[in-house]
Amino acid sequence: MPLIEGCKHEIEIIVPLDEVNHETEHVIADVRKKAHLPGFRPGKAPASIIKSRFKDAIRQDVLEHILPKAFRKKADEEHWNVVGTPNVTDVHFHDGEPLRFKAEFEVAPDFEVNNYRGVEVPYAEPQVSDEDVDKRIEEIRERKAEYINEDPRPLAIGDHTVVSVESVSGIEGDPIRSDEMSLHLGNPETLPEFNEHLVGMSPDEEKEFDVTYPADYGQERLAGKTVRFKVKVKSVRRKELPELNDEFARDLGDYQNLDELRDAIRKAIFAEREYAAQQEAKGKIVDTLVKGHEFPIPNAYVDFQIENNVRRSVREITGRDTDLRSLKLDWDKLREQQGERATQDVKASLLLEKIADVESIHATTEEVDRELQRIAKAEREAVAALRMRFEKDGTLGRIASRIRTEKVLNFLFEHARKVTPTPAPAAEETPAAE
Repeated sequence: MPLIEGCKHEIEIIVPLDEVNHETEHVIADVRKKAHLPGFRPGKAPASIIKSRFKDAIRQDVLEHILPKAFRKKADEEHWNVVGTPNVTDVHFHDGEPLRFKAEFEVAPDFEVNNYRGVEVPYAEPQVSDEDVDKRIEEIRERKAEYINEDPRPLAIGDHTVVSVESVSGIEGDPIRSDEMSLHLGNPETLPEFNEHLVGMSPDEEKEFDVTYPADYGQERLAGKTVRFKVKVKSVRRKELPELNDEFARDLGDYQNLDELRDAIRKAIFAEREYAAQQEAKGKIVDTLVKGHEFPIPNAYVDFQIENNVRRSVREITGRDTDLRSLKLDWDKLREQQGERATQDVKASLLLEKIADVESIHATTEEVDRELQRIAKAEREAVAALRMRFEKDGTLGRIASRIRTEKVLNFLFEHARKVTPTPAPAAEETPAAE
């Protein structure tokens, strides 16, 4: 099998004349059944007239039937693991002669994986300090805070307030209105003009003032605009945090006292950091394996990876699946921009699959069932109905593949040689001028 480059090959295939004639007769018979010719009932026109009248259509149908069939036959005979669709060229199709054509195609790479046990990777068990626990508890207290309306008094920085807001001018279209907008004066998320003009105002007091929005403001309608608002203070609110005691702990869940809550929070923070650290380490192990294995990647795999990446990005933006053909994308430019990253991703995926095969790692029925039950519970759908839908659209296979990949990554991490990470060099201080 002549090799062009990488995984790409080219072969010339010859289809014997008797096979060509048999396929041609079959196509002529099909056309004859459907053809409507003056003076003949459907299916009764002579084959010679059909062949003459529909010559080009018959030729096209014969090629569409025989070319893929001949290629598949050859691929099966030679045990080629073909990926993608072959590119057919140099077709020689003449009466009384065998059919000849060339097929350019790609095959899945054949490679060996080695040195995947004992990969060196920087890793250290995460640490959780008392300060980390205190910070998390304060975040919980903030979420559980109550806001109590105070007696009328002028607003000051640090206060919480509820205002009614209505735009007077500065934007096109419908005005902005909100009867109850909560603001925290002095908070970085509160625009400076609101902080400046609301300070000193009391409940039921009204004022008009201009607010200039940054050019990069999240709402395009307001970005870079100066809008005049009419604002009325409705109430001054005092934030009251829950007292930090055993009752606070019991209110949060199955904790008897504050010490049990602190212990649970410490374990939760540790689990979060451990997961993040292990994910980072697994990524570095895979990067090491990718760099240590050289083998060609089919372009069809890379194109498929780029397409998946684009589809995922579009879904994140629009919240739904989109027909990529409707987006009129410049695929040549996408290949240029994303080709290298997509190639590395494909290579990593192939390596993980190979390790899974070598180590006989697979997703068990119980593991897939547990994931189905989790998804069914989250989507409030019957497990049986969800399974049927996932089997139909291929999601079930993707779930099993994802579980298998995660098990391979866990295997690689467990068998890796963890070394203490090298501390980042301290920034050099610039000498002070004398």
